[in-house]
Amino acid sequence: MTGDHSEACVDAAALHCLTDGVHAWIQPDGTWWINNAGVIADDGQALIVDTCATAERTRRFLAAVDVATHHAAVRFAVNTHEHGDHTYGNWLLPDATVLFGHPNMRAGLAVDAVIEACPPLWQPVPDWGAESRRLPDVTITADTVVHLGARAIQVRHPGHAAHTTGDLVVWLPDDRILFAGDLIFAHLTPLVMAGSVRGARDALEWIAAIAPATIVPGHGPVITGDEIGRVLEEHDRYYRFVEALAAEVVDSSRTVTEVARAADLGEFAVWPDAERLVLNLHRAVAEAGGPDFDLLQAFADAIGYNGGPLATHVCCVH
Repeated sequence: MTGDHSEACVDAAALHCLTDGVHAWIQPDGTWWINNAGVIADDGQALIVDTCATAERTRRFLAAVDVATHHAAVRFAVNTHEHGDHTYGNWLLPDATVLFGHPNMRAGLAVDAVIEACPPLWQPVPDWGAESRRLPDVTITADTVVHLGARAIQVRHPGHAAHTTGDLVVWLPDDRILFAGDLIFAHLTPLVMAGSVRGARDALEWIAAIAPATIVPGHGPVITGDEIGRVLEEHDRYYRFVEALAAEVVDSSRTVTEVARAADLGEFAVWPDAERLVLNLHRAVAEAGGPDFDLLQAFADAIGYNGGPLATHVCCVH
């Protein structure tokens, strides 16, 4: 890809105003390494929800935040989980910003070797830029309220493993806006290999009980109104589908790859990143009493299923 094309693709990302002082940073198309983030601002101060995978993308996000918030001081930030598409840009936050995360999220990011040398699991291999690791300053496991001007911002944990073992969401009860992190992948294949398939299902009920009017997913477009219920139901059907396939693996002599290849994706065939089925299936098999989850084997099988390294959109990653 040429440099000009790279810039054009990155420019597709934009801040979307959800209500006064609340913006979602939506990065199309939401596939591997292309996440969403957000900002909440009040009284000249701001709270950032997640950063981005690369230095360039994070700088663009923070520059847009600075304009939209009229140069508000970034006082707080929250990482919804440990994965690099949501955390590798942490180092570009101001030094004075207080960064929150779950203890498991902090521990996971502390040993994440991908930031130093991304393995050739993806093609093209992402280029993070001159990134360095920045871990949360404060870790939380129980619901916490962060006060920002007149806003009371709730940072909540579902209470169990879901997308990962250390997920957090950011909830604005007065506006009924939920920054859900990767508990929700809107119209994309979810990924739960680092957490729990059953826990991800349970998290859907937890989100439904919160009753948001607007959800900013970790990946994909903002969802509102009746679309929220449809997306939650789609996720539930997908996780049940994965669990049914896992039962086939455990009850037979077939491998994860064999069962995945034979599976009819049905309604989920239109979702990008279909190869995540294999990664999710490895986790579900472990939860169903099969072999322990093996990360390297799971990725090897996903690459085999995919017919090569997992696709990244380099023009939207660099």
